[in-house]
Amino acid sequence: MGATRAYVEHVAIRVRDIDWHRRFFAEVFGMTIRDVDGDPAAPRQLWTLGGIQLIADPEAPDTDGRFAHLGVMADDAEAAIQAAAARGVRGGAKGRHWLELPDGLVVEVLQAGQGAVAAALAVNPRG
Repeated sequence: MGATRAYVEHVAIRVRDIDWHRRFFAEVFGMTIRDVDGDPAAPRQLWTLGGIQLIADPEAPDTDGRFAHLGVMADDAEAAIQAAAARGVRGGAKGRHWLELPDGLVVEVLQAGQGAVAAALAVNPRG
C-alpha cells in the first residue's frame, strides 16, 4: 500500500481568551478568520487562514495540555486512514478520521481538494 502525501493543515490550541488570540494573530501575522464554530461574536472555536485553530476553554492550563490535535490535509484521506489501521491505529470517539496514536497524540485526517496537497508542498518556506 503506497503512502498518501499530506501536510499539517492546522494545529488546534486551547485558549482562555479566544477573542484576544484572534486579534493577536490577525494584527501581528495577518491571519484572518477562515471559519467559526458558534456565534461569531463569542465563538466556541475558530480557524485562521494560516493554520491555527483556537478552541475557547476558560479552564485551559498555563502550558501543558493546551495542544488539542494536529489537522493533517491528505490527498487521499481514506488511504491514510487505512494505512493507520494497518499499523493498529483506529479512529477515535469523534469518528474514524480522528486517529488516536498510542502516545496520546490525536490526528484529524482531512480530505484535500484536487491538487491542494501538491500545491502546499511546492511552497518553499525559505523562498
